[in-house]
Amino acid sequence: MKFLKWFLISILGLVLALVVYVTVIFDPNDFKPQIVDLVKEQTGRELAIGSDLSWTFFPTLGIKLGNITLSNPEGFKNASMVAVNQVVAEVSLMPLLKKEVEISQLNLDGLTLMLETQKDGRTSFDGLAGDNAKAEPSSQSGAEGSKPSGASLARLDIGGIAITNTKITNIDNTTQTEQVFALKELTLGRFQLGEFAPLKYQFTATLPDMSVLSQGEGQLKVAQDLKTITINEFVVDNLVTGDGLPNGRLQADLTTSLVVALEKQTLSLVLSSFSAANIEASGSLNVAYGKKVPNVIAKLEVGDVDLDTMLPKQEGEQTEQSQQPQADKTVAVEPDLRPMKSVNLDVDVRIKSVKVANLKTQNWVMQLVMNEGIANMKQLSADLYGGKISASAQVDGRNKVASYQFDKRLSGVDIRALLIDMAEVDMLDGTANFNVAGKGKSLIPDNLKKNLLANGKFEIADGAIHGVNIPQMIRQAKAKMGGDMTSGVGATVQKTDFTSMTGSFNIAKGVVSNPDLDMASPLIRLKGAGTANIINEALDYRLTASVVGSLEGQGGDKRDALHGVEIPFAISGTMSEPKFALDTKALLDSKLKEETNKLKDSLFKKLGGS
Repeated sequence: MKFLKWFLISILGLVLALVVYVTVIFDPNDFKPQIVDLVKEQTGRELAIGSDLSWTFFPTLGIKLGNITLSNPEGFKNASMVAVNQVVAEVSLMPLLKKEVEISQLNLDGLTLMLETQKDGRTSFDGLAGDNAKAEPSSQSGAEGSKPSGASLARLDIGGIAITNTKITNIDNTTQTEQVFALKELTLGRFQLGEFAPLKYQFTATLPDMSVLSQGEGQLKVAQDLKTITINEFVVDNLVTGDGLPNGRLQADLTTSLVVALEKQTLSLVLSSFSAANIEASGSLNVAYGKKVPNVIAKLEVGDVDLDTMLPKQEGEQTEQSQQPQADKTVAVEPDLRPMKSVNLDVDVRIKSVKVANLKTQNWVMQLVMNEGIANMKQLSADLYGGKISASAQVDGRNKVASYQFDKRLSGVDIRALLIDMAEVDMLDGTANFNVAGKGKSLIPDNLKKNLLANGKFEIADGAIHGVNIPQMIRQAKAKMGGDMTSGVGATVQKTDFTSMTGSFNIAKGVVSNPDLDMASPLIRLKGAGTANIINEALDYRLTASVVGSLEGQGGDKRDALHGVEIPFAISGTMSEPKFALDTKALLDSKLKEETNKLKDSLFKKLGGS
């Protein structure tokens, strides 16, 4: 027993002697020159440690150091790439023997990063890996998609973590821009496994065209088995300011909760609330990131959206130079959608109302599925102007040049209100039904118009054509056919009513062709055919009107003298400024043909014909 007693005393003495040597006699500052020389040898950079290193060995294993700088490469504007004011870390020693981690504090204060990119492409990070560094695959790294290990701790207790006064400056000399990011604070309160700990941050960013202020706080929990991370009720406030924003500022606030299951490799986010630019939203996001192609499922409920208020206001007056069209020298580049293959999506979005470019719609439903590089819009529907729009579409991004196909339908829409709000065109009135199906390749705007192949049908009931009074023009045509070539008295109301208008169309090579317009009204019957160029908006259309009733309307003659006579009209100009006119040439040709037939009949009778 005495032997065991003295043996334990001897072991304890050796431990105490080691502690006394490490904490009193051994000076870690003796290694500072070797550390500086090693960094110089490996990176070519100058490392400076201004303050003395101090550390403790028992009962806590701790280190404290400060005034650390690491230089930028030679020729850079800023001498130092990294500067640290102070680092403090203390871990209780004895609990480590029982797989218990007890950290009294972890503090990092005054971290400054000065990052630069030179015009020749050199950056502040060049050479940090060392000239002889080789990227060798680690035998410890698992294969892609492997699950994390089942390591666990008996206890983890952190008194607090504080990262304060961090500043990152990124200078890009190739674009002559500078970005400044500042983390004023990132703090985590008393932290233990299986318990929620308070988390708080405050962050600012100064960019060339805007500034960002973001701050948030919530609760963080790591499960006892280290397999689940939970952030609960994280409230974030963001303020973005810049000349390009409406009223120069945008406030965006959100409240969210997040659960990351490390073993299952899934992430679940609940967006309890979101508000920005008078837009309110809520939703959820679920991500399975363990596979080669992650699966993302998102649902979003959005309130009223007024995109017009988010667009920059137009100046009331423009200079002559700004009014003159300038040639766009930018060469359009085909968007590469092949990265769509890197993620699978299932998105469901519901929006109460949307207003954009003065176009008003309600009750939007969008259901999008993307799988293996093909995006399928299974449903896109909304209420608009007394009717409904519904569409489905597909975009194939697997090839260098994307292809697409779509099917779109309008039903029961007030076409006049729609055209006025959408294009400021007051040309057509009535209740419209419309469907079109098409396909094409390339997403470059000019190519979209050239490559689009589509066909469809339309029907407009109880409507009117605004900007032209066809009965009045027929009356003028009647006068001219009677020899009065000066007749040209205009009508007080430039409108032609009709009971129905139907037709079909096809689109190819940037031209919309309509071969079978048919319009019926109590006074006239109208048929038409022609084209509209969607590239330059030019119109080339011919109408033929025939009288089926009295041109005077109610109270007029039972049958007009022009009953059955076809009167030709021409539509030219552009889609935004159409021009209606009597087709005089066709009219005279028709008149000449009629007189010729009369002469033939007269001669036939005189020659003894019956």
